[in-house]
Amino acid sequence: MNFEEAAQRVTTLSARPDNSTLLKLYSLFKQGSQGDVQGSRPGMLNVAGRAKYDAWKGLQGMSQDDAKDKYVQLVQQLVDKDGN
Repeated sequence: MNFEEAAQRVTTLSARPDNSTLLKLYSLFKQGSQGDVQGSRPGMLNVAGRAKYDAWKGLQGMSQDDAKDKYVQLVQQLVDKDGN
């Protein structure tokens, strides 16, 4: 499975992953597709936006290729666990 296939496949899981896993997926996808975090951190009232930003910022310096590989591995684990 490659990065693009993983991005498609994750949308077909029968169960929604927990919030921690969703943040990992989000941050790895953003790091893999866009590189280091861009823009400023969302305000205090945007709790979800801040969590996403912080998760992505935590991967700063990771190469896009490494992020793509980790994303594919995580999606594969979720697919295997899902049994689909």
